[in-house]
Amino acid sequence: MKERIYERERNYLSPYAEMSEETRGRMRAEAPCSMRTDYQRDRDRIIYSKAFLRLKNKTQVFFAPDGDHYMSRLTHTLDVSQIARSLARCLCLNEDLTEAIALGHDLGHTPFGHVGERVLDEISPCGFRHHEQSLRVVDKLEKDGKGLNLTMEVRSGILNHTPAGNPESLEAEIVRYADLIAYINHDIEDAVRAGFLRKEELPEKPISLLGQSTSARINAAILDIYTESYGKPFVRTSAAMGEALRELRSFMFLHVYEEANKLIQESAERMLGALYTYFVKRPEELPPLYLGMLDEDGVPRVVCDYLSSMTDRYAVNVFKRLFVPREGSV
Repeated sequence: MKERIYERERNYLSPYAEMSEETRGRMRAEAPCSMRTDYQRDRDRIIYSKAFLRLKNKTQVFFAPDGDHYMSRLTHTLDVSQIARSLARCLCLNEDLTEAIALGHDLGHTPFGHVGERVLDEISPCGFRHHEQSLRVVDKLEKDGKGLNLTMEVRSGILNHTPAGNPESLEAEIVRYADLIAYINHDIEDAVRAGFLRKEELPEKPISLLGQSTSARINAAILDIYTESYGKPFVRTSAAMGEALRELRSFMFLHVYEEANKLIQESAERMLGALYTYFVKRPEELPPLYLGMLDEDGVPRVVCDYLSSMTDRYAVNVFKRLFVPREGSV
């Protein structure tokens, strides 16, 4: 079965695609699967990881929203995966590699969204970036400290999925675009739902190019990338589409993200700051997984590992347990 996949890739994929049989391999050698390619195994390992499951209870933009249809970090990840797979398929690139990178790209995200990331970056001497933490999750923190042992191509794609990254493959470049397209468009839906925006307030120029609805905007972006990139050794948008996406992103940062962040900034700073200080002073109270890493990685790094792994709900509960007096306590 795997040989048939290899043959299909050789016959169908672009000469600029990453071929599954030509992977650079893993950090630790292991016996290959008889049925799945290495990229397919990576995808499955990510889906069944604990870090992936926790994404369902991590903030995308709005913390603890009063409604069932707001995006979480998990639904955002699935959006990115779907858009990335569509792009990979129409560009004849490796869909399995693209999907694995997309599913793993946010595994290291903090509770409370980018506010949590900013707080940890400010209070920890080792700094904090979610893309670097995502790589640390798959390399070291998962599987009780053994990591997922993913392929080099997936690891590099996860690390370089941000705008400042340097993707080594077209599949990784696809995920960068898919991430941007996903969070801009579905965050608009959430902002309208939350009363932060009215659709009429969206900037006219990018909306006239992209479309009025979420599906129209996503389709327009995918078609533009396909038109610009099919059969080429790069993945990019047209100049007009790139400008429209940048303008819409800037609008969202100014009118939505910063305003939404203000609602939880103080709470996130208070909770994560107090938890960080508490565990830095009392590292012996960390869970066993993290205790075993203290000698090698140091207290600040390991405390960040623990705090960033928390879901919103778990962080709030730990804070309450440690700092909120219980009824009847003295």
